[in-house]
Amino acid sequence: MARHRGKGFACINYPIGMNLGGDPSQALVHSNPDGKFMVALSSIDLGQGMKSVTRQIAAETLGVPVEDVYVETADSDTGPHCMGSFASRGTHRVGNAVIQASLEARAVMLEAAAEELEVNAEDLVTDGKGNIHVRGAPSRSITTAEASGAAQFKQGKTVSGRGIFLIPLSEVDPDTGEMTPVSCFAHAALIAEVDVDDETGEVAIVEINSAYEVGRALNPKLIEQQLVGGAWMGTSHALWETTEPYYPSREHGPVDFNEYVMPGPGDIAPHNIAVLERPAPDGPYGGKGPGEMCANPVLPAIANAVYNAVGVRVDELPITPEKILRGILANGGAKPQARR
Repeated sequence: MARHRGKGFACINYPIGMNLGGDPSQALVHSNPDGKFMVALSSIDLGQGMKSVTRQIAAETLGVPVEDVYVETADSDTGPHCMGSFASRGTHRVGNAVIQASLEARAVMLEAAAEELEVNAEDLVTDGKGNIHVRGAPSRSITTAEASGAAQFKQGKTVSGRGIFLIPLSEVDPDTGEMTPVSCFAHAALIAEVDVDDETGEVAIVEINSAYEVGRALNPKLIEQQLVGGAWMGTSHALWETTEPYYPSREHGPVDFNEYVMPGPGDIAPHNIAVLERPAPDGPYGGKGPGEMCANPVLPAIANAVYNAVGVRVDELPITPEKILRGILANGGAKPQARR
């Protein structure tokens, strides 16, 4: 009886969003009299960092400090339209909509500042710290808060903007129906290293090494956290989580998290990540977003690692000890494969 070490590799190309009627998302941006900006979305933050990233995008576009921007995610009745928080589309689609709305609001803010400074709006620049000044003459300046206040209390202007992002509809080949369903792809490659016990069939994750191409990393720490968390979602799907054999019936199946098997803190293994940046031409400041891609390559990589370790090819998830032991028995014993 022995524990066998195996390595498995997988790589993916993952589509960002889709092409359903242009896959639109909308955003609204407006300032309060004190110069703070509110971004209104119907795009829900599921924990993936939607609010943080759109806040950064709005602040960058408006030319104001990020702490002066707030994001409110409403619902489909009271917020601007959004196709939804799925298909790894949030950063790309919603971020672009936020840029458009922020550009419109910024234009009004600069017009208000220009009227106060008695210059042309084209001659004004923002410093990202809450100030607007004449290009080449920093001493002639006004704060964004003062410009917003003047717009609303003196000039009768609303410092606000509306934005929508809509990808161009793909041309369709009349003979084959072939089309381009998305506007850009993200990419990933992952190696999983495992130990497989040929007596119990248990699998232990030893280490994960991965490389993700995400466009531009708009928030590197958020991306790292999402990639680590997503990998463990994939690991859980690969080795533990299932409602079989009773799905969709609830009879005799797990009904709570005491019975539903998932990995715990003791199962966590080191995960080394390389984030590769190749800015997307149509992405917000080049961003794509990792999204569901975090979990996807983990499953086939673990399946390949198990095969490499004991020679058992499991093609139904999860890869349980029972399935591994049945495979070892059918093979007449563990048959480790060559490792590279």
